[in-house]
Amino acid sequence: MNSAQADAYLRRIGTQYPAWPTSDVLRELQLRHLKTVPFENLSIHLGEEIVLEEKRLLDKVVGARRGGFCYELNGAFGALLGALGFDVTMLAARVYGEEGRLGIPYDHLALRVRTVDGGDWLTDVGFGAHSLHPLAFAERGEQEDPGGTFQVVESGPDAAGVRGVGGSREGVDLDVVRDGKAQYRLEVRPRVLGDFVTGAWWHSTSPESHFARSLVCSRVTEDGGRITLSGRNFTVTTAERTKTVSALATDEEVLATYRERFGIELDQVPEVRKARE
Repeated sequence: MNSAQADAYLRRIGTQYPAWPTSDVLRELQLRHLKTVPFENLSIHLGEEIVLEEKRLLDKVVGARRGGFCYELNGAFGALLGALGFDVTMLAARVYGEEGRLGIPYDHLALRVRTVDGGDWLTDVGFGAHSLHPLAFAERGEQEDPGGTFQVVESGPDAAGVRGVGGSREGVDLDVVRDGKAQYRLEVRPRVLGDFVTGAWWHSTSPESHFARSLVCSRVTEDGGRITLSGRNFTVTTAERTKTVSALATDEEVLATYRERFGIELDQVPEVRKARE
């Protein structure tokens, strides 16, 4: 990513080029990203190709002012952070599903980011409802965040529960826990963007993938709440986590909501596409 591309990305999320890649700057960048770039899977249902290459991701997120799912959002954000001088490592994770079952390998992409002031952070702008601020990578106690109470703990046989594990061992997988429930299991081995191509393909095509079975477009609001459009249902969640759901009756209402609340211009209403067998 060159300086012009980085400047355009920073304008996209409503901030300016930082003086130094510090922990405070990372915190602000993550929050601005969550508030401006939607978590969405519309490409799957609009028949748009998802290509995990830096230029294509920038064309979508910055040029077309769209969002994406984890591979796209964290892939693009990681490129921006690297261009700003942060030390960025891509990490693979498997998401916990029903009954504590783990998803496929390369189920999720997250970022480990080191800053010039000695910070070592888990940064994630691609998991939907999650932490609003980076999580301290080496901290094993509870971490309070506007998005909930989080822990980053060593994984083990009882990984679905919260455990107070002191310290960490090199190479041991980690569970990211929110409000007492494990969200995903994180591998600490460094990855590259191309490693996630198969995972993106599976989530885009498999009838077992919730991304292929449903529509979602969601972002954090300025007050720390969240707005989500799922098909024709528009949900407003306050910072206190109270929800109001309204049904959008017409195509015009749906397109206006995408445009006015998420900044996404569409010429047709997305409809769930039957996943390929």
